[in-house]
Amino acid sequence: EWAVNFIILIFATSTVAQPFVIPTASMEGTLMTGDHLIVDKLAYAPPGPLTKNLLPYEDVKRGDVIVFRYPLDISQTWVKRVVGVPGDHIRLENRQVIRNGQQLTEPYVQHVFPNYNAYRDDFPSSPPVSLLPQSGRDMLAHNMQAGEIVVPPGRYFAMGDNRDNSDDSRYWGFVPRENIIGKPVIVFWSYDAPTEDLTGYTIHHAVDLAGHFFTRTRWQRTLKLVRNPT
Repeated sequence: EWAVNFIILIFATSTVAQPFVIPTASMEGTLMTGDHLIVDKLAYAPPGPLTKNLLPYEDVKRGDVIVFRYPLDISQTWVKRVVGVPGDHIRLENRQVIRNGQQLTEPYVQHVFPNYNAYRDDFPSSPPVSLLPQSGRDMLAHNMQAGEIVVPPGRYFAMGDNRDNSDDSRYWGFVPRENIIGKPVIVFWSYDAPTEDLTGYTIHHAVDLAGHFFTRTRWQRTLKLVRNPT
């Protein structure tokens, strides 16, 4: 009986849902460093002829928060918000996203740095080409038209909600559709810890948990739903 339960648990966590921890501040405003999430892996799965009528499959939409394999290192799992889907024209003017000629209203976005950065804030103007990875240079070379980035088929343009402090598609390019794992559904636990503890679960983290579990757990975030704009 225990073996069957173990197999069911492994199957569920690998194909239906998966835990994930937010290790950095790039999504703050929506998700905090130390948030532990449950990720729905079925949301964007390709529907079969029978299951498409039984399970809530959907396309990746503008505004969705997604969990994906980082294109420059697929061993890393990242989380960002989809700003552009295939065919969209994207640019930033004075930190405001312009998509297909319309300025977006993004109440979930925060700006934390007062200093102006031409490439970050008026993207894609003044690109620091020599500082970008090859994927970022390729995006600027092949997907820019009239000062805007055009999202190609099978790709998505993703950015962090902590817009000034986010390593995102502005720098390394698009998220391939096949890299998208799923969408976060709920914060099941949130703990105030530094990035290095959250990425490696060090001895320091174990000691910290033993001494501060109750005081550093953000109880008000427990079972907090991750909502996407409608």
